[in-house]
Amino acid sequence: MKSKLILHIDENHPLLLEGLKKIGYENHLAYTTPLATLLNDLDRYEGIVIRSRFPINRAFMNKAPLLKFIARVGAGLENIDLDYAHKKKITLIAAPEGNRNAVGEHTLGMLLALMNKLRQSHLSIQNGRWEREEHRGWELEGKTVGIIGYGNTGKSFAQKLKGFDVEVLCYDIKPGLGDENANQVSLQKLQKKAQILSLHIPQSPETIGMIDKNFIDNMSNPFWFLNSARGKAVITEDLVDGIEKGKILGAGLDVFEYESSSFESIFNQSNRPKALDYLLSSDRVLLSPHVGGWTRESHVKLAQTILDKIVDLTTR
Repeated sequence: MKSKLILHIDENHPLLLEGLKKIGYENHLAYTTPLATLLNDLDRYEGIVIRSRFPINRAFMNKAPLLKFIARVGAGLENIDLDYAHKKKITLIAAPEGNRNAVGEHTLGMLLALMNKLRQSHLSIQNGRWEREEHRGWELEGKTVGIIGYGNTGKSFAQKLKGFDVEVLCYDIKPGLGDENANQVSLQKLQKKAQILSLHIPQSPETIGMIDKNFIDNMSNPFWFLNSARGKAVITEDLVDGIEKGKILGAGLDVFEYESSSFESIFNQSNRPKALDYLLSSDRVLLSPHVGGWTRESHVKLAQTILDKIVDLTTR
């Protein structure tokens, strides 16, 4: 019996390779293979496992006539031409369940660090200063938290907030997603009440540039802002303007408008935007390098989730 071939474009946890081998796949690893080289060899594969290294567009899929599924070891599918994949009857697999807990915990950690000025306090002590009044923070108790996007990570963040005396509101384009952890409301009501705003939305034509000057101006209260979703949902210049004017009290950013499509860096531009320089130097901003869902545990969970879904697909 001829082996079924599966191409791995990005490195993942070994359990995924081991599990696929057990169900009859022959794994081919192409972690550093250039795209031009890959395109010449795609006609052999039934499945492709990726993260974010290359866009999977029409030209790519046209080179893979045997392709039955594309598995992305992560939550978003924005680097895949979804409409064309559906037209080609290629099954798309993602694993938002695998890192939702990690993202929820990371988002909560950023929020508490921002409100309690932990980064500033740490740096001041490192520099020989013991400044107590300058680092007086805020309590989460009594605040209203607004979550935009109430899927896997939005629900995880809301669940993490259960131990705090806060009101949690959520907004999503899909109706009926509210639960015991968050009350689903209109976007207008969320903007009127929220004092903390956290994004948990996918990247799509509807969400790119969603958080702009108009959105920020329509927030009734000064607010803390958190983004562990996708960087292109935010117009960074408008975010900086909101911080400078005091409308945004602080921002915790795990993702950036200026990230490369593979999420590998924000330092790949010859002329660095002034707004990015502001983020890098402001004491009202807390940054992390797109690692909200990047824990040791989620590394295993993501691989296991993808494996389980491929097993399910092949046994239908």
